Amino acid sequence: HFRCRFTRIYVTVEKKRQMHSSPQKANSPSCQSLMSKFLSSILVGSSMGGWLMLLAAIARPEKTKALVGISTAADHFVTAFKTLPIEVRKECEDKGVWTIPTKSNKEGMYTVSMDFLREAENHCILQSPIPITCPVRLIHGLKDKDVPWHISMQVAERVLSPDVDVILRRHGQHRMAEKDDIKLIVYTIDDLIDKLTTMVQE
Repeated sequence: HFRCRFTRIYVTVEKKRQMHSSPQKANSPSCQSLMSKFLSSILVGSSMGGWLMLLAAIARPEKTKALVGISTAADHFVTAFKTLPIEVRKECEDKGVWTIPTKSNKEGMYTVSMDFLREAENHCILQSPIPITCPVRLIHGLKDKDVPWHISMQVAERVLSPDVDVILRRHGQHRMAEKDDIKLIVYTIDDLIDKLTTMVQE
């Protein structure tokens, strides 16, 4: 899971890290080998990582074989901030941060910087079709109080892939950390591996 303080990182920076954007590192033999194994693969992302997973798949479709999103938070902080009363938004802008209560971490809050939000607006993807054509699996808990489950439904509706499944856990929460949640995630990944292996053999 992402750490809860979004004050010194931007979506662009994290996206570039996902892309292994350093030429020096990318051109080394060891990194080339690692990239071929990692990037031509199933990408798994949770919460904000689910948003980054989608951005990575859009940027490198030839390297992405399938996606598994867990409590995917595509566009979430941007859209949630815009729903706040104007006086609350003004107060956050004056302070430079937006503090969101949560029960998902020890701090009891997410701290989101205004710089992060402004940068994140450049990477929103739910306003138009999402050019992802590989198999997509989206797992979300109906009791997720941090990222509404309907965001996974929106992602499913907008991706171009014909192979999309949404799995809703009735008692699932944001972290999806219960034993049965983890079993489901592992099963979903294993099932995709079997599917992709069969496709390659054919």
